[in-house]
This record gives sequence, structure tokens and C-alpha cells, in this order.
Amino acid sequence: MIARHLTMILAAALGAFPCRAQSTDKLPSAPLPAEPVAARATPAAAFSVAVDYPALHGPQEQAMPGQTGTASPGPVVTLADAEKIALQNHPQIQIAEHRAAFASARMQEAQSAYSPQANGSVTGVIAENNSRFSAGALNNPIIYDRFAYGAFVSQFITDFGRTQSLVHSYNQHARAQQAGVVTSRADVLLQLHSAYFAALKSKALLLVAQETVRDRQLVADQVGVMAQNKLKSGLDVAFAGVDLSEAQLLLIQARNDLQASYAELSAAMGYREPREFNLSEPVSMPPPPTDFAPVLQEAFLNRPELVGQRFEVNSAKSYATAERDLWFPSLNAAGGAGLVPYHVAQIEPRYAAVGFNMSIPVFNGHLFGSLRTQANEEFRAQQQVLRDLEDRIARDVRTAWLNVNSAYQRLSVTEQLLNEAKLAEDLAASRYRMGLSSIIELTQAQLNLTQAEIAEASAKYDYQTAFSTLLYQQGALR
Repeated sequence: MIARHLTMILAAALGAFPCRAQSTDKLPSAPLPAEPVAARATPAAAFSVAVDYPALHGPQEQAMPGQTGTASPGPVVTLADAEKIALQNHPQIQIAEHRAAFASARMQEAQSAYSPQANGSVTGVIAENNSRFSAGALNNPIIYDRFAYGAFVSQFITDFGRTQSLVHSYNQHARAQQAGVVTSRADVLLQLHSAYFAALKSKALLLVAQETVRDRQLVADQVGVMAQNKLKSGLDVAFAGVDLSEAQLLLIQARNDLQASYAELSAAMGYREPREFNLSEPVSMPPPPTDFAPVLQEAFLNRPELVGQRFEVNSAKSYATAERDLWFPSLNAAGGAGLVPYHVAQIEPRYAAVGFNMSIPVFNGHLFGSLRTQANEEFRAQQQVLRDLEDRIARDVRTAWLNVNSAYQRLSVTEQLLNEAKLAEDLAASRYRMGLSSIIELTQAQLNLTQAEIAEASAKYDYQTAFSTLLYQQGALR
């Protein structure tokens, strides 16, 4: 009879600790005690009940709004769908487009000087006999009764290159603003990619946290049963309870991180209110480039910030030339014609005249010299801005290239780490159920497995984020 009782206890002990790699549906479950939970004798057993997972996460999960499990409602959103929505909705792109339109209008404003200027006039005067203006502008002081209408046309002829330089300056500035639109699109896409992969990463970490809680809850329950059968001590129950609490804290943080990542993704897509998405896994990224020189060369050719800044340098140079040309004379032609149906005898019934006017600057208190100095200094400043931007882009491209290669190397290392952590956890569980080690060894193996799963899940999405950053630094993300 005693031998039979010992056999039943050993059978329960040998089936107490399943491996992480096994399915939870097939895990052997030790028989639960028949007495109520409150009747457990040891303080450690009471602690095990205090951290019971269903008691913590049953009704509370239903009461907390906005919590997300392993899947999100709604249709599947791919990365291409998210990019399309972001490019349509994000205000940063619309701001850049409006500024580009403003710069284009300024260029047309400068070009208008080449077109003739025409004005129509209708004038009627009733004057007192022998009236003359005695004070006022230097003009014909005699006022005659009349009613007349006509047109006046003026045409710009030349200012010896100043207007041409102004038009070229505004044209280059408009092209710089168009490059700014491309820059804004790239910035939005980079933010979107980072938020998209961060959301997928948070979702994967939530799955790891949920699996960790399930496994540690099972271990805590089984250790509690073994303690009641006098196979384990209350210390083991306490350690199992601590591990379960840590897993529950990890789950709470994972849920919070997922909601925060959804809020970040919503903002990147141009939504004011946070939304939840059923995100699709993107296509695997190709291996990173191994040679840095072509990457840097492509960045110098394609980065829209560099392209726009080069246009700004050209614009400042042309504007400095235009300010220098203020000292040149300007030539305009003008003509007018009209009819005077009602008039006094001193006025003819029609009029017409043509002429030209040349304006030659002589002295204006050093105004033109100051304007030219100001424009030249701005040109030199824009040159230094371009140089500084090239230096920063070279640094950022190298950093992104190093990061993406490092992230690519982590993929295989984290996969190997996970396999080794699973094997270590299996061995630790086997040693513990055979009584060859303490629960400290088992809990350490469980902790290592959880960290390996987090590292493996993070490495995949960190590499995709790093690869998108490299595309951005190369100017290929637009």
C-alpha cells in the first residue's frame, strides 16, 4: 500500500514541468487539491493564489477599454496601404506643397516684368472758369472742362540683366521648394515605416508576454500541487509566484507599448485620433549593401535635401548678381492714345503719344551697395549650409549603413540564442523535476528564454526599420 502511494507521488512529480517547445494543449496537469484554496497550510501556497493569473486578468481585461490581444479588428493593412494613406493625409506634405506653390507664384511675379503693362482711363472734369492749381504737384496747373477716355501702354525694354537674374533666382528657389516636397514625403515615409515596424514589434512582444504568462502560470500551479504533496518546499512556490508576477508585469507593459505604437502609427498616417490596425507582415528585406562607397555616392546624388540646397545656393548667387545690377540703368517705352468727345476749344478731339524713359542711378546713400553686400553674404552662408549638410549626410549614411549591417548580423545570432535558450530551459525543467537542481536554476532558464524570445522578435523588425532608414539616407525612400 505504501509502495503504491509513493508510485503515484513520483508519477505526479515527473509530469510537472513541460518544455516550452511543447503544445500547451498536451501539457500534463497535476491533480488539483480537493480542499478550498483558503485551506492551504503554507504561506507560500497562499502567495501562489494571490498571483493567480485568471484572477488578475479575467474581469479586469473586459473592463479596460482599448486593450488589444494578439489580433486587431478590421481589414488587413499592408505597408503599401499605409504609405498611400500617409501621403494623402499627412499635413507635413501639404505644407510643403503650399510652400512650393507660393515659390512658383513669386517666380511668375518676377517674370511679369517682361510683359507689357496696359491701363485704361476714363476722365471727366468740370472746372470753374480760369481755374488753376496754385499748390500741389508739378504739373499743368490749368484745368479744362472735358470728358475723355483712352489707354496707356508701357513696355519694359532692358535693365541690363537685373530682371533676368531675379527670375533665375526665384526659379531656383521654386525648384528648391519642389525638392522640399520630396523631402517631406521621405520624412513622412520614414516616420511611417518606423511606426509600422514598431507596431509589429510590439504585437510580437505581446505574444511573447502572453505565452510567458501562460507557461509560468502552469509552473506556479504545478509547484503548488507538489508542495502540498510534500515534494517541494514553500520557497519553490514563492519563487514560482515571483516569476509569474514578473511575467504579468511584462504583459502589462507589452499591452501599453502596443497601444502607444498604434497611436504613433495613426499620427504617421495623418490621423488625429489613434486607431487600431490589423497589420500585415511586409516582405522580407534584402541583405544590406556590403560596400559603403556606392551608398554614399547615391546619397549625394539623390538626397532631396542636398538637391534643394544646391538650388538654394544657385538662387542666392543669382540674387546677389541682381543686386549688383541695381547700378545699371533701366529703359522703358510707353505710349498712350484716346478720344475727347466733350472738350473746350483749347483741347483737340483726340490724342496720341509715344516715348521712352531711361533711369540712371547716381546716388542713394549707399543703399545699393548695402543690398549687394547683404546678398553676397547670404550667398556665402548658403554655400556653408550646403557644405554642412553634405558632412551631416555623409555621417548619417555611414551610421545607417553600420546599423543595418549590425542588425542583419543579429538575425542569425538571435535565432541561435533562442534555440539554445529553449534547450537550456528544457534541461533545467528536467533537472528540477528529477530533484537535481533548485528552482533558481529553472527560473533563470525561464528568464533567459523570455529574453531570447524578445531579442529574436525584436531583431527582425529592428532590421526592417534600419533598412528603411538606410533607404531614406540614400534618398531612395520617396
